Amino acid sequence: MTVKQYIFFDFEMLCSNYGMPIDKMEAIRLGAVKYDLESETIEYFDQYIKPLNKKPLSSFCKELTGITDKDLKNANDFSFVFQEFLKWIGGVKRSRFFSWSSSDLTRLKIDANNHNIPLTTIKKMEKRYIDFQAIFTKRVSKNNPSVENALQLYGLSFIGEQHNPMYDAYNTLRIYLHFLHEPEKTEKIMLKQFIMEEVPSNRSEINKTIKDCFQNDMLCFLDQFNEMYRMKDAMKMIKQTRRMVKKYENILINRSGLFWKENVDSIQLLLEFYHELLVAYDEHFHHSSKIMILDESIVLPIKHVLQKRG
Repeated sequence: MTVKQYIFFDFEMLCSNYGMPIDKMEAIRLGAVKYDLESETIEYFDQYIKPLNKKPLSSFCKELTGITDKDLKNANDFSFVFQEFLKWIGGVKRSRFFSWSSSDLTRLKIDANNHNIPLTTIKKMEKRYIDFQAIFTKRVSKNNPSVENALQLYGLSFIGEQHNPMYDAYNTLRIYLHFLHEPEKTEKIMLKQFIMEEVPSNRSEINKTIKDCFQNDMLCFLDQFNEMYRMKDAMKMIKQTRRMVKKYENILINRSGLFWKENVDSIQLLLEFYHELLVAYDEHFHHSSKIMILDESIVLPIKHVLQKRG
Protein backbone atom coordinates (compact mmCIF):
# COMPACT_ATOMS: atom_id res chain seq x y z
CA MET A 1 0.00 0.00 0.00
CA THR A 2 1.25 3.49 -0.90
CA VAL A 3 2.39 5.67 2.01
CA LYS A 4 -0.10 8.50 2.53
CA GLN A 5 1.14 10.02 5.76
CA TYR A 6 4.10 10.36 8.10
CA ILE A 7 3.68 9.76 11.84
CA PHE A 8 6.36 11.29 14.07
CA PHE A 9 6.03 10.20 17.70
CA ASP A 10 7.85 10.65 20.99
CA PHE A 11 7.49 9.36 24.55
CA GLU A 12 8.24 10.93 27.90
CA MET A 13 9.14 8.20 30.39
CA LEU A 14 9.65 7.55 34.07
CA CYS A 15 13.17 8.60 34.98
CA SER A 16 15.56 9.02 37.87
CA ASN A 17 18.82 10.86 38.41
CA TYR A 18 20.16 7.53 39.75
CA GLY A 19 19.28 5.78 36.49
CA MET A 20 16.59 3.17 35.80
CA PRO A 21 16.47 -0.14 33.92
CA ILE A 22 14.83 0.44 30.55
CA ASP A 23 12.01 -2.01 31.31
CA LYS A 24 11.05 0.14 34.34
CA MET A 25 11.03 3.44 32.41
CA GLU A 26 7.32 3.29 31.57
CA ALA A 27 5.80 5.80 29.17
CA ILE A 28 3.98 8.65 30.95
CA ARG A 29 3.17 10.82 27.93
CA LEU A 30 2.80 10.19 24.20
CA GLY A 31 3.02 12.99 21.68
CA ALA A 32 2.84 12.76 17.91
CA VAL A 33 2.21 14.65 14.68
CA LYS A 34 0.59 13.35 11.50
CA TYR A 35 1.76 14.84 8.22
CA ASP A 36 -0.50 14.25 5.21
CA LEU A 37 1.66 13.90 2.09
CA GLU A 38 -1.00 15.15 -0.32
CA SER A 39 -2.40 18.15 1.55
CA GLU A 40 0.78 18.84 3.62
CA THR A 41 -1.47 19.42 6.64
CA ILE A 42 -0.44 18.49 10.19
CA GLU A 43 -2.56 16.98 12.98
CA TYR A 44 -1.48 16.61 16.60
CA PHE A 45 -1.76 14.00 19.36
CA ASP A 46 -0.88 14.49 23.03
CA GLN A 47 -1.98 12.32 25.97
CA TYR A 48 -0.67 11.55 29.44
CA ILE A 49 -0.32 7.86 30.40
CA LYS A 50 -0.84 6.43 33.88
CA PRO A 51 2.03 4.01 34.57
CA LEU A 52 1.72 0.69 36.37
CA ASN A 53 4.28 2.01 38.87
CA LYS A 54 2.17 3.88 41.47
CA LYS A 55 5.07 5.61 43.21
CA PRO A 56 5.13 9.42 43.07
CA LEU A 57 7.34 10.91 40.40
CA SER A 58 10.83 11.84 41.52
CA SER A 59 11.75 15.51 41.70
CA PHE A 60 14.27 14.84 38.95
CA CYS A 61 11.59 13.40 36.66
CA LYS A 62 9.16 16.25 37.34
CA GLU A 63 11.82 18.83 36.59
CA LEU A 64 13.07 17.06 33.45
CA THR A 65 9.70 16.27 31.87
CA GLY A 66 7.49 19.02 33.33
CA ILE A 67 4.99 16.27 34.23
CA THR A 68 3.40 16.18 37.70
CA ASP A 69 1.62 13.47 39.70
CA LYS A 70 -1.58 15.45 39.19
CA ASP A 71 -1.19 15.12 35.40
CA LEU A 72 -1.05 11.33 35.73
CA LYS A 73 -3.72 10.89 38.43
CA ASN A 74 -6.67 10.92 36.01
CA ALA A 75 -4.76 9.74 32.94
CA ASN A 76 -5.63 6.54 31.10
CA ASP A 77 -3.36 3.52 31.04
CA PHE A 78 -1.07 2.66 28.14
CA SER A 79 -3.51 0.24 26.54
CA PHE A 80 -6.28 2.85 26.29
CA VAL A 81 -3.96 5.62 25.06
CA PHE A 82 -2.46 3.31 22.46
CA GLN A 83 -5.92 2.45 21.10
CA GLU A 84 -6.68 6.18 20.89
CA PHE A 85 -3.38 6.64 19.09
CA LEU A 86 -4.28 3.98 16.53
CA LYS A 87 -7.69 5.61 15.92
CA TRP A 88 -5.96 8.96 15.43
CA ILE A 89 -3.47 7.43 12.96
CA GLY A 90 -6.35 6.07 10.91
CA GLY A 91 -4.41 3.30 9.19
CA VAL A 92 -1.05 1.76 10.04
CA LYS A 93 -0.49 0.36 6.55
CA ARG A 94 -0.80 3.79 4.91
CA SER A 95 1.67 5.32 7.37
CA ARG A 96 5.42 5.57 7.82
CA PHE A 97 6.59 6.00 11.41
CA PHE A 98 9.52 8.09 12.62
CA SER A 99 11.11 9.03 15.92
CA TRP A 100 14.28 10.74 17.05
CA SER A 101 16.11 7.65 18.42
CA SER A 102 15.07 4.02 18.44
CA SER A 103 14.43 4.27 22.20
CA ASP A 104 10.85 5.35 21.39
CA LEU A 105 10.23 2.18 19.38
CA THR A 106 11.80 0.12 22.19
CA ARG A 107 9.48 1.84 24.69
CA LEU A 108 6.47 1.13 22.50
CA LYS A 109 7.35 -2.57 22.25
CA ILE A 110 8.03 -3.02 25.98
CA ASP A 111 4.88 -1.23 27.16
CA ALA A 112 2.74 -2.96 24.52
CA ASN A 113 4.00 -6.29 25.81
CA ASN A 114 3.33 -5.29 29.43
CA HIS A 115 -0.26 -4.42 28.52
CA ASN A 116 -0.92 -7.50 26.36
CA ILE A 117 -1.33 -5.53 23.14
CA PRO A 118 -1.22 -7.91 20.13
CA LEU A 119 2.25 -8.22 18.63
CA THR A 120 0.82 -8.17 15.11
CA THR A 121 -0.04 -4.48 15.40
CA ILE A 122 3.37 -3.59 16.83
CA LYS A 123 5.17 -5.57 14.14
CA LYS A 124 3.22 -3.73 11.42
CA MET A 125 4.40 -0.44 12.90
CA GLU A 126 7.97 -1.67 13.34
CA LYS A 127 8.08 -2.77 9.69
CA ARG A 128 7.22 0.81 8.69
CA TYR A 129 9.48 2.49 11.26
CA ILE A 130 12.54 4.71 10.67
CA ASP A 131 15.00 5.90 13.31
CA PHE A 132 15.52 9.33 11.79
CA GLN A 133 18.20 10.34 14.28
CA ALA A 134 20.37 7.42 13.09
CA ILE A 135 19.93 8.45 9.44
CA PHE A 136 20.60 12.11 10.23
CA THR A 137 23.74 11.21 12.19
CA LYS A 138 25.10 9.06 9.36
CA ARG A 139 24.14 11.33 6.47
CA VAL A 140 24.40 14.85 7.87
CA SER A 141 25.77 15.55 11.33
CA LYS A 142 28.48 12.93 12.06
CA ASN A 143 27.80 13.12 15.82
CA ASN A 144 24.55 12.04 17.51
CA PRO A 145 22.72 15.40 17.77
CA SER A 146 19.74 16.44 19.87
CA VAL A 147 16.64 17.74 18.09
CA GLU A 148 17.69 21.29 19.06
CA ASN A 149 21.20 20.86 17.63
CA ALA A 150 19.88 19.34 14.40
CA LEU A 151 17.53 22.31 13.96
CA GLN A 152 20.44 24.72 14.48
CA LEU A 153 22.34 23.13 11.59
CA TYR A 154 19.55 24.42 9.32
CA GLY A 155 19.43 27.78 11.09
CA LEU A 156 16.16 26.89 12.84
CA SER A 157 14.98 27.27 16.44
CA PHE A 158 12.90 24.86 18.48
CA ILE A 159 9.18 25.67 18.30
CA GLY A 160 6.99 24.93 21.32
CA GLU A 161 7.51 23.66 24.85
CA GLN A 162 10.71 21.79 25.66
CA HIS A 163 10.23 18.14 26.76
CA ASN A 164 6.67 18.13 25.48
CA PRO A 165 6.72 15.00 23.28
CA MET A 166 4.23 16.47 20.82
CA TYR A 167 6.55 19.41 20.16
CA ASP A 168 9.58 17.11 20.03
CA ALA A 169 7.75 15.12 17.34
CA TYR A 170 6.75 18.31 15.50
CA ASN A 171 10.30 19.64 15.46
CA THR A 172 11.61 16.27 14.29
CA LEU A 173 9.16 16.54 11.38
CA ARG A 174 10.54 20.02 10.60
CA ILE A 175 14.08 18.62 10.45
CA TYR A 176 12.94 15.78 8.21
CA LEU A 177 11.18 18.10 5.75
CA HIS A 178 14.30 20.27 5.44
CA PHE A 179 16.43 17.15 5.03
CA LEU A 180 14.07 15.88 2.35
CA HIS A 181 13.37 19.06 0.38
CA GLU A 182 16.70 20.90 0.67
CA PRO A 183 19.25 18.33 -0.55
CA GLU A 184 21.92 20.87 -1.52
CA LYS A 185 21.77 22.66 1.82
CA THR A 186 21.82 19.27 3.56
CA GLU A 187 24.89 18.19 1.61
CA LYS A 188 26.68 21.44 2.41
CA ILE A 189 25.96 20.90 6.11
CA MET A 190 27.33 17.36 5.72
CA LEU A 191 30.53 18.67 4.11
CA LYS A 192 31.16 21.02 7.03
CA GLN A 193 30.50 18.28 9.56
CA PHE A 194 32.58 15.56 7.88
CA ILE A 195 35.20 17.05 5.55
CA MET A 196 35.94 20.79 5.63
CA GLU A 197 35.82 23.62 8.16
CA GLU A 198 34.30 26.12 5.75
CA VAL A 199 32.20 25.31 2.69
CA PRO A 200 32.74 27.59 -0.34
CA SER A 201 29.63 29.04 -1.94
CA ASN A 202 30.83 28.20 -5.45
CA ARG A 203 30.19 24.61 -6.65
CA SER A 204 33.50 24.47 -8.47
CA GLU A 205 35.43 25.52 -5.37
CA ILE A 206 33.51 22.98 -3.28
CA ASN A 207 34.53 20.16 -5.62
CA LYS A 208 38.13 21.33 -5.87
CA THR A 209 38.33 21.34 -2.06
CA ILE A 210 36.84 17.82 -1.89
CA LYS A 211 39.32 16.67 -4.53
CA ASP A 212 42.30 18.11 -2.62
CA CYS A 213 41.13 16.74 0.75
CA PHE A 214 40.55 13.29 -0.68
CA GLN A 215 43.89 13.24 -2.48
CA ASN A 216 45.83 14.34 0.61
CA ASP A 217 44.06 11.79 2.79
CA MET A 218 44.66 8.99 0.31
CA LEU A 219 48.35 9.84 -0.18
CA CYS A 220 48.93 9.69 3.60
CA PHE A 221 46.90 6.51 3.81
CA LEU A 222 48.77 4.72 1.02
CA ASP A 223 52.13 5.65 2.55
CA GLN A 224 51.12 3.77 5.70
CA PHE A 225 49.48 1.02 3.69
CA ASN A 226 52.76 0.17 1.93
CA GLU A 227 54.27 -0.69 5.32
CA MET A 228 51.50 -3.14 6.22
CA TYR A 229 52.52 -6.77 6.47
CA ARG A 230 51.41 -8.29 9.77
CA MET A 231 47.77 -9.20 10.41
CA LYS A 232 47.52 -6.90 13.41
CA ASP A 233 48.74 -4.05 11.20
CA ALA A 234 46.10 -5.04 8.65
CA MET A 235 43.34 -4.64 11.24
CA LYS A 236 44.59 -1.13 12.01
CA MET A 237 44.47 -0.32 8.31
CA ILE A 238 40.94 -1.69 8.04
CA LYS A 239 39.83 0.62 10.85
CA GLN A 240 41.57 3.55 9.20
CA THR A 241 39.93 2.72 5.86
CA ARG A 242 36.55 2.51 7.58
CA ARG A 243 37.10 6.02 8.94
CA MET A 244 37.97 7.24 5.45
CA VAL A 245 34.83 5.65 4.03
CA LYS A 246 32.70 7.23 6.74
CA LYS A 247 34.23 10.62 6.01
CA TYR A 248 33.53 10.58 2.25
CA GLU A 249 30.76 8.04 1.53
CA ASN A 250 27.88 10.56 1.74
CA ILE A 251 29.19 12.21 -1.43
CA LEU A 252 28.11 9.08 -3.31
CA ILE A 253 24.46 9.84 -2.55
CA ASN A 254 24.67 13.21 -4.34
CA ARG A 255 20.92 13.93 -4.16
CA SER A 256 21.32 17.52 -5.35
CA GLY A 257 23.87 16.78 -8.08
CA LEU A 258 26.29 19.07 -6.24
CA PHE A 259 29.32 16.82 -6.61
CA TRP A 260 31.44 16.23 -9.72
CA LYS A 261 31.32 12.79 -11.26
CA GLU A 262 35.11 12.68 -10.93
CA ASN A 263 34.84 12.98 -7.15
CA VAL A 264 31.99 10.49 -6.94
CA ASP A 265 33.92 7.96 -9.01
CA SER A 266 37.06 8.32 -6.89
CA ILE A 267 35.14 7.79 -3.66
CA GLN A 268 33.37 4.80 -5.19
CA LEU A 269 36.82 3.29 -5.80
CA LEU A 270 37.64 3.82 -2.12
CA LEU A 271 34.47 1.98 -1.14
CA GLU A 272 35.27 -0.91 -3.47
CA PHE A 273 38.82 -1.04 -2.11
CA TYR A 274 37.44 -1.23 1.44
CA HIS A 275 35.23 -4.21 0.58
CA GLU A 276 38.13 -5.96 -1.18
CA LEU A 277 40.31 -5.34 1.87
CA LEU A 278 37.72 -6.92 4.17
CA VAL A 279 37.45 -9.98 1.94
CA ALA A 280 41.24 -10.35 1.78
CA TYR A 281 41.56 -10.02 5.56
CA ASP A 282 38.89 -12.66 6.18
CA GLU A 283 40.63 -15.07 3.81
CA HIS A 284 44.00 -14.61 5.54
CA PHE A 285 42.41 -14.82 9.00
CA HIS A 286 40.61 -18.10 8.27
CA HIS A 287 43.91 -19.58 7.07
CA SER A 288 45.61 -18.46 10.31
CA SER A 289 48.07 -16.29 8.39
CA LYS A 290 50.55 -14.17 10.34
CA ILE A 291 51.11 -11.79 7.46
CA MET A 292 48.76 -10.32 4.87
CA ILE A 293 49.67 -10.12 1.19
CA LEU A 294 47.39 -8.17 -1.13
CA ASP A 295 47.07 -8.52 -4.85
CA GLU A 296 48.30 -5.35 -6.57
CA SER A 297 45.00 -5.16 -8.47
CA ILE A 298 43.20 -4.17 -5.25
CA VAL A 299 45.25 -1.01 -4.73
CA LEU A 300 46.07 -0.16 -8.36
CA PRO A 301 42.77 1.65 -9.21
CA ILE A 302 43.25 4.13 -6.35
CA LYS A 303 46.91 4.68 -7.21
CA HIS A 304 45.85 5.30 -10.80
CA VAL A 305 43.35 7.97 -9.70
CA LEU A 306 45.99 9.71 -7.58
CA GLN A 307 48.47 9.68 -10.48
CA LYS A 308 45.88 11.28 -12.75
CA ARG A 309 45.25 13.98 -10.20
CA GLY A 310 48.88 14.66 -9.47
